[in-house]
Amino acid sequence: MKLNIDGLLVYFPYEYIYPEQYLYMSELKRSLDAQGHCVLEMPSGTGKTVSLLSLIVSYMKAYPLQVTKLIYCSRTIPEIEKVVEELKHLLAYYEKQTGSSLNIVGLALSSRKNLCIHPEISQERQGKVVDGKCHSLTASYIRSTHQADDSIPVCDFFEDFDAHGKETPLPPGVYSLDDLKEYGRKKGWCPYFLARYTITHANVVVYSYHYLLDPKIADVVSKELTKSAVVIFDEAHNIDNVCIDSMSVKMTRRTLDKCSQCIESLNTQIQTIKMTDAEKLQKEYNNLVEGLREANVARETDMILSNPVLPDEVLQESVPGNIRTAEHFISFLKRFVEYLKMRMRVQHVVAESPPSFLKDCFQKVCIERKPLRFCSERLRSLMRTLELPDVTDFSQLELITNFATLVSTYAKGFTLIIEPFDDRTPTISNPVMNFCCMDASIAIKPVFDRFQSVIITSGTLSPLDMYPKILDFHPVTMASFSMTLARPCICPMIVTRGNDQVAITSKFDVREDIAVIRNYGNLLVDLCAAVPDGVVCFFTSYVYMESIVTAWYEQGIIDNIQRNKLLFIETQDAAETTLALMNYQKACENGRGAVLLSVARGKVSEGIDFDHHYGRAVVMFGVPYVYTQSRILKARLEYLRDQYQIRENDFLTFDAMRHTAQCMGRVLRGKTDYGIMIYADKRFSRADKRGKLPRWIQEYIKDSVCNLSTDEAVQLSKKFLRQMAQPFCHEDQLGLSLLTLEQLQSEEMQKKLEQKAQLL
Repeated sequence: MKLNIDGLLVYFPYEYIYPEQYLYMSELKRSLDAQGHCVLEMPSGTGKTVSLLSLIVSYMKAYPLQVTKLIYCSRTIPEIEKVVEELKHLLAYYEKQTGSSLNIVGLALSSRKNLCIHPEISQERQGKVVDGKCHSLTASYIRSTHQADDSIPVCDFFEDFDAHGKETPLPPGVYSLDDLKEYGRKKGWCPYFLARYTITHANVVVYSYHYLLDPKIADVVSKELTKSAVVIFDEAHNIDNVCIDSMSVKMTRRTLDKCSQCIESLNTQIQTIKMTDAEKLQKEYNNLVEGLREANVARETDMILSNPVLPDEVLQESVPGNIRTAEHFISFLKRFVEYLKMRMRVQHVVAESPPSFLKDCFQKVCIERKPLRFCSERLRSLMRTLELPDVTDFSQLELITNFATLVSTYAKGFTLIIEPFDDRTPTISNPVMNFCCMDASIAIKPVFDRFQSVIITSGTLSPLDMYPKILDFHPVTMASFSMTLARPCICPMIVTRGNDQVAITSKFDVREDIAVIRNYGNLLVDLCAAVPDGVVCFFTSYVYMESIVTAWYEQGIIDNIQRNKLLFIETQDAAETTLALMNYQKACENGRGAVLLSVARGKVSEGIDFDHHYGRAVVMFGVPYVYTQSRILKARLEYLRDQYQIRENDFLTFDAMRHTAQCMGRVLRGKTDYGIMIYADKRFSRADKRGKLPRWIQEYIKDSVCNLSTDEAVQLSKKFLRQMAQPFCHEDQLGLSLLTLEQLQSEEMQKKLEQKAQLL
């Protein structure tokens, strides 16, 4: 259908539209007009992706000079593929309506591991190995040696692309990862470098968060992107954690030992090259005197290491004299690694700020801040000069130089924590040095500054005002959309006690209580008897899940569950979990029914949808607070309190409730779907917890379902399932939760939508 959204003609590739999709597009249009950022929460399963693509592609078509590119960031490969499929569908609809195809290039980009078509390298399982082997065939010095000596192997796909691919732009169309590989095979070109090269002139780019938020990758991949681009972070409820992880470094004794080996190996290489080609080192020295800008002009394949931070002034200065020659730099690294080893010989926990670390470093081993800032750039230059064939072994050394650059660049927003042992094994010495970023805004600030509109969206972003605080930006619009339903197809309930009236909770002091564990088990047994097909359960942690399952086994609860359904358990091993999921789906398909026990913050809670019969009920056993004794978390909470006036308890509750909502959202993947949501912990009934759930779930939590026993919950579930079993067809939704173009344009509907928009 063709829609008029605030004066913009939008092609929407379906015959019907949900009211919230219309409102969502209106808010989105307002943000694009204002050229500002926005935070939008849209219920899961209501067509968020297609709304985003339809509106922004139409906007690009109407205002080609204002918005030139759409950068769509998602979390996992399946999500990226889903976006590409929606885009294909949208462009096919355009072609059908207008009779001519939109001259648009859209593509997905992923790592070499997912795009490589080289017969040998593509067989490798690990991403780092693929990157290393690819580099050993495509680095500029390998290729120049190959011209003199044919026996040196190079990648034919890259050679062909380099010779012919750059002159021939990718034909208009939308390319998924498989399409790129297919096109690469047909032409004999490397799909990875083709995609990297095409990014600069593609209209729509779909890739992972890290390509924008991790400075080490963004420097290589996203450097050339224009300011007039719109950036979407989809499923962005965890965006602050992604930012923090991309700027943090973790080092162990093993890391440092490996670094010492790497340094020795580099030293040997330098001695060899001095004997054979001393001029090369002299040339590098001269380049470094002139400044890094010149040393930085490398061919795209040589970008093996990248700077964790890229303040421009570093590139304009020349490298400090004491690390300019290769040997001096090697001895500098040796000193620094020995200093780190010495710092790790601690008996108690040490926490300090970057300035105090630098001061101590200067006093003990006379290493100043300035050469440390140039460490990762200097290592990059050295690796290029030495022309190393395999760079995979040097990842640990890269980690140390990244740490050196970060610790000497940022005085605020970071802390250094050295722990002498792991909390779980306090008797075994296993020192760990964590350089933790505590301010999520450091990684994302360049994105907000650089692009005119950044859209942060997800099904679970409540409370909305927390994100602008922790990411430190000012959105022009913030909205949370409710779900218009023709029948109440979600049934949230808060179960606070068992049938024996003992309160159920996962609080630390009572979590081992046999009565609580028994009540949790009985709740699941009764649900399995009442609910058809699939039931998904979430626990607060793997350790907690293991202890509960062990107790259930001893109490005979596991046997009772298996009378009605098969039982599958998520583990920390990805392959095992994938197998469990496959069999879980098989059991739901053939009518046997199944229960899946999984963990909040685990693989299942994030990217996997349990639509229709795969998830008829979802149970949250306990409130999924993060492990609060972690020193890193404590440091971050203190920082949030001091810098942004966010109380510790507020942040912890916000974090627990966004993960709860994420787990609960798995069960509802569309308006024809239905499911029961059970919050099994007395703490959920408190207003501060309930109030932090997304609006579309809160609307269905009446006071009457906030303090239920197991029996009451099971009775309500049976009643709800009987109601859902009544015939429900397409016509029942029309005019309420599903609108045709005429219904949308009717005066009555427009008034309703206006009222809703004011509530937002």
